[in-house]
Amino acid sequence: MKRDEAYNTIVEIGDVIVSSEVITEYFACDYARCKGCCCIIGDSGAPLREEELQPLEDGYPAYSAQMTPEGRAEIDRIGFFDIDRDGDLVTPCIPAADGSPSGACAYMYKGEDGGCRCAIESCHLAGGCTFRKPISCSLYPIRVTQLAPGREALNLHRWAICREAFEKGRREGIRVYCFLREPLIARYGEPFYAALDAAAQHLLKTEKI
Repeated sequence: MKRDEAYNTIVEIGDVIVSSEVITEYFACDYARCKGCCCIIGDSGAPLREEELQPLEDGYPAYSAQMTPEGRAEIDRIGFFDIDRDGDLVTPCIPAADGSPSGACAYMYKGEDGGCRCAIESCHLAGGCTFRKPISCSLYPIRVTQLAPGREALNLHRWAICREAFEKGRREGIRVYCFLREPLIARYGEPFYAALDAAAQHLLKTEKI
């Protein structure tokens, strides 16, 4: 663990640097309140990793039936991914009615409760495809930044639409890294999470947060 007087405490585990907010802040998705609006609001689609592109394409015949006609049309038009204004790979978004950019992910659909759902994840949970969904979606509110080849930084992202999730996490005493245990292990492995948890216990005890 390292401390820089100008910044928050950071935890360094191998080639991954973790912001202290991932440990100290509270978070628990409150779908009943937000209805999955993160699937339709934003400046661009969800970040994608290069290794996710092929699984997206391979699973398309299985999960596409749950997508909206507009979503399938956008995939037909531009393919399984897009490139945002920063040059990053992202999921395609359905254009607004006037043709302007939209934050509505092409892979979303409306569930019976009227909320937004991920067609890929729904298909995966039903046993229809092996790919669950982009890891950037699973890891939110953590955002991953590439620092150099093989080195990454995990930072907490604060989004107004997730205000209730931060409040729910605090009410229930659920830290960000605990809420995201499964996707963190999926991305970085069990040893990484064990090391992160050990560092968290030390940090929380030391700072008494």
